[in-house]
Amino acid sequence: MLWILILKSLYLFLPAYVANMAPVLFRKMPLLNKPINEKRFGTNKTWRGIIVATIFGGIVFILQKYFHSRGFQSLSLIDYSDFSILFGFILGFGAIMGDLIKSYYKRKAGIPPGKPWIPYDQLDFVLGGLILGLFFYVPPANVILVLFVVSPILHLGINFIGYLFGINESKW
Repeated sequence: MLWILILKSLYLFLPAYVANMAPVLFRKMPLLNKPINEKRFGTNKTWRGIIVATIFGGIVFILQKYFHSRGFQSLSLIDYSDFSILFGFILGFGAIMGDLIKSYYKRKAGIPPGKPWIPYDQLDFVLGGLILGLFFYVPPANVILVLFVVSPILHLGINFIGYLFGINESKW
């Protein structure tokens, strides 16, 4: 069933999704609030963002691993007991690196920080997470397709909700 495949794919990639959102949720935290390179990436790409994203990707995977060992396996595409927790940290780091690389090209294209760059803003973290995640797991082609089709829709929807709640400055 298509819905099962979508849910399982999203669950597998949950560490990258959380990692992609974590810097926004922690943007008020003053610790490590220093831009990585303002000229190349803009002011919004900070050391705090990289660290927070990586840590939260790992934490989500640790929780997935824990729940998998307690019988919650219905959404699992992988056997979490066979994977190092490093996989979650790598998914989180890959997601934020994809975002960082996209920001570099966004600056090169003359697009100001905070302005939408559709579809790149919605796919950057997916590509980054998948590329680094390949060192641990090669997902089936249908899972990759689901991630590339569903992630932009989710990303736009979550950004719009964040805009409605005053978390995001832009609707998209």
